Amino acid sequence: MKYVTSVGAADDPAAARKFIIDLNREGEVVVDGKPRVLDLQPIDNDGLFSLLIDGRSFEALVEEGDGEYRVLINGTQYQVQVVDERSKRLAEAAGAFTPASGEINLKSPMPGLIVAIPVKEGDAIKKGQVILVLESMKMENELKASRDGTIASIKVQARQAVEQGQVLIVIS
Repeated sequence: MKYVTSVGAADDPAAARKFIIDLNREGEVVVDGKPRVLDLQPIDNDGLFSLLIDGRSFEALVEEGDGEYRVLINGTQYQVQVVDERSKRLAEAAGAFTPASGEINLKSPMPGLIVAIPVKEGDAIKKGQVILVLESMKMENELKASRDGTIASIKVQARQAVEQGQVLIVIS
């Protein structure tokens, strides 16, 4: 599975670097297209890990909180955010980066089957409200409104198969 990872020093989070990490096989990861040999073993139950990357050994203290990780390696603390590619696509499709006004198109983040549409044209909606349920890879994904608005039009119906990028609902 692919993950979009942002890593920045705790004292300068604005200088964070983004990496695409692909976990495919046991003991190997691909970071920005480059294979790396990785071994990660817990040392205790308090977040201390032994980390071996391409033959280099590290100890890492990992704390999770507020949707991100704080990782301490060799005296430097890093802020790390990890989002799997599927969740990133869902957030983008749900309009995580949508304008505050004007029409927006909710597009399918992946191929799938429409399970439910709990809204109808003309309905007033609130940010975070579920406006469509899409089944893909045997999982139901709730697509939520990215802002307050009105359902201008619904371009699909329940039990309809859809393609990635297909417009599902228009919000005004």
